[in-house]
Amino acid sequence: MRFVAIVFCLTTASCGLCTPTLKAEQVRVRYAQGSSHGFLALKTLDGVTIATGESTQTVSGGTVTSRLIFRFKDGSVDDDVTVFTQRGVFRLISDHHIQHGPSFPKPIDFLIDMKTGELTFKADDGTVSREHMDLPPDVSNGLPPNLLLNILPTDPETKVSYIAPGKKARLIHLSIKPTGTISFRVGAFRRKAIDFTLHVELGGVTGIVAPIVGKQPSDYHIWLQEGVPPAFVREEGPMYEGGPIWRMEQISPSFR
Repeated sequence: MRFVAIVFCLTTASCGLCTPTLKAEQVRVRYAQGSSHGFLALKTLDGVTIATGESTQTVSGGTVTSRLIFRFKDGSVDDDVTVFTQRGVFRLISDHHIQHGPSFPKPIDFLIDMKTGELTFKADDGTVSREHMDLPPDVSNGLPPNLLLNILPTDPETKVSYIAPGKKARLIHLSIKPTGTISFRVGAFRRKAIDFTLHVELGGVTGIVAPIVGKQPSDYHIWLQEGVPPAFVREEGPMYEGGPIWRMEQISPSFR
């Protein structure tokens, strides 16, 4: 499970001023990530399943490779492969995110290479755009749920950097805050989950103008049950700019 995508579009003039000014930070490893394999469903808020997903994670020599792929009923695909290390703190090595099909009005194929600082964007017409960016060590693309499992619910706020994909990529900040609890059931037992809200901070003049012109990205919510370690419960948010709010939940195989 992971924070699927932040994609937004502002006017060229505004984007030129989109420079984060607030300090972000790397998240300390409290629970090292291991190999895993799970299944998920992507649903509308009305409970209609629109895609099924598969999450895999492998560990080799201290490097973790995580992949989350959703296959939609209409043939669309959302595929995100994230490689990172967890030596004391979480550090991204690369993230390759692809979206295409009828469910995504603006297809993306975006690769982040932290070692070189190269960002590669492949447009749907086949053209390839490359740019170099001095990337901070706390870039979190593909990582938020892993990070949240290691953020204390008593921390009032955690900030991390994020690269918003596009032909002209943007470095922004995510503000992560615990904002309440919800109750849920596991069989006959009632549990509580903490609601972590992920808010996009555009910064500068863009951050002032965006809410006025309706370009402020929607918040994301990830719910975790407290424990040692915590457990993923649910995630909600749009998967593309201006898209509907969709819900991600774990599912079990069916033998019927």
